[in-house]
Amino acid sequence: MREHGDLSENAEYHAARDRQSFIEGRVAELEDVISRSEVIDPTKLSGETVTFGTSVMVADEETDQESEYAIVGPYEADLSRGLISTSSPIAKALIGKRVGDSVEVRTPGGIKSYEIEKIKVLKA
Repeated sequence: MREHGDLSENAEYHAARDRQSFIEGRVAELEDVISRSEVIDPTKLSGETVTFGTSVMVADEETDQESEYAIVGPYEADLSRGLISTSSPIAKALIGKRVGDSVEVRTPGGIKSYEIEKIKVLKA
């Protein structure tokens, strides 16, 4: 970049430094996440209650529409594939509950009530 003149006045140089700073910050963030992570062995899960690593079938108590969600970590979440983060409102309402339990979830459209129909442990 020195061929473009004085580095202090070079926009490309400053953009590259900003990008490098962003990448270094992201690497530090990911290193922190990895250092605090915990491996969960799905074979040790009973499947009796909704937990991280389980899939849960729920029915909307108003419409009887069924939905299935897998409770995963925040970096795996993808609602279009039915993967919801442990920190999502619906996961928070479901965790710790059993088949037959009803839960209320605050959604942008109002409060929804769901009944838990089935719980299964996700495959590793």
